[in-house]
Amino acid sequence: MQDRTVSVDHLSMTYRAPVREPGLGAAMRSFVRREFREVRAVRDVSFNIKEGELVGFIGPNGAGKTTTLKMLSGVLYPTAGHARVLGFTPHKRDAHYLRQIAMIRGSRPLAVSGELTVLDALRFQQLIYDVKERDFKRNLDELTGMLDLSPLLNRQVRALSLGEKMRCGLAWSLIYRPRMLFLDEPTLGLDVSAIGLMRCFIADYNRETRATILLTSHYMADVEQLCKRVLLINHGELVFDGALSKLTSRVSSAKILKVSLTEANLAPSWTDYGEVVSQDEDGVSLSVNREHLPAVTSRLLAQLPVADITIAEPPLESVIDRVYREGA
Repeated sequence: MQDRTVSVDHLSMTYRAPVREPGLGAAMRSFVRREFREVRAVRDVSFNIKEGELVGFIGPNGAGKTTTLKMLSGVLYPTAGHARVLGFTPHKRDAHYLRQIAMIRGSRPLAVSGELTVLDALRFQQLIYDVKERDFKRNLDELTGMLDLSPLLNRQVRALSLGEKMRCGLAWSLIYRPRMLFLDEPTLGLDVSAIGLMRCFIADYNRETRATILLTSHYMADVEQLCKRVLLINHGELVFDGALSKLTSRVSSAKILKVSLTEANLAPSWTDYGEVVSQDEDGVSLSVNREHLPAVTSRLLAQLPVADITIAEPPLESVIDRVYREGA
């Protein structure tokens, strides 16, 4: 059995947030006696991740994703529960632990002076993490090839586009070859080409280095393409841990039936077969209860001149949106 790289046991995080009523008088009184309320950002979360897994960590804004990542990377001290990553307790911030992890945020991919060149920034990381010259050159060559960095190495950071900063930020965070990656919205704000490159790189890096990756993203396409397993957090609580396909079947009782006819001008009563999700000149998409799907498919084939028929799971975005709105 593979070793557990991440072990989280009843982890919780509660903030004390200052509160006061509006108005100048309330503001003055707050100098003398401040009032607080407790905000439970993460509540009793438990999960394990094996070495080499690439796991999606999803949930709405404010669900507790980033707070959890900060606790696992040692930035925050949990108020309850325990976590072990790579055999270390994160909040103790052991130097040996910090040299084996990387937290990469799409909102700030390259946290260095804009006056530095990309190569200077990478050399700076080499010094900070005490990377031997031989290992630095090997890692640099590997990352340069995977991220197409050759044209960027001698450019100043301030002259890079967002997509270029994201690519260089990945190299900057990975030049010391961490074993554990926390990726927080890595495709945020990127164009279509840059998103595709980023997804390919993450998948390739995970496969070639066996690094363990915990990925958060609001783009469900990132999760669908990269992650076989997802952790779903909502209101600070872990509400699902398992395969994406199981999440879809657990939340949605229907599948999508896509039908096109040989006679384009024919207009049957589609509601006799299911709920119409969308319709255009190419055909119709119906939402059909999973239990009724075989019978509905048979009726369609018997009663209509069907040219093509396909069955698919509902879009992940709609499934996740339902969880956010209605709960697990």
